[in-house]
Amino acid sequence: MDNYEAIQALHNSLPPFSPYVPASLLPSIALILLASTFVLAFYFSTLPKDTFPLRETAVASLASVLGGFGVVALFCSAGVNV
Repeated sequence: MDNYEAIQALHNSLPPFSPYVPASLLPSIALILLASTFVLAFYFSTLPKDTFPLRETAVASLASVLGGFGVVALFCSAGVNV
């Protein structure tokens, strides 16, 4: 039982969790990331088809990453902590 009490004392002495990004900034971050995703998706749909699709792959990958982080920021700003 000494081990449990030691762990409980350690837990009580630790500072509370504080996020790196304030929760008040999450809606703005989500808006910027998702707007960038939609702009890049439109740009991707208007690109000419190349024989070597390096530019297409880069634009699509960037839009995908921005969309993923934008959706997570949107969910967290709505209170769904994922």
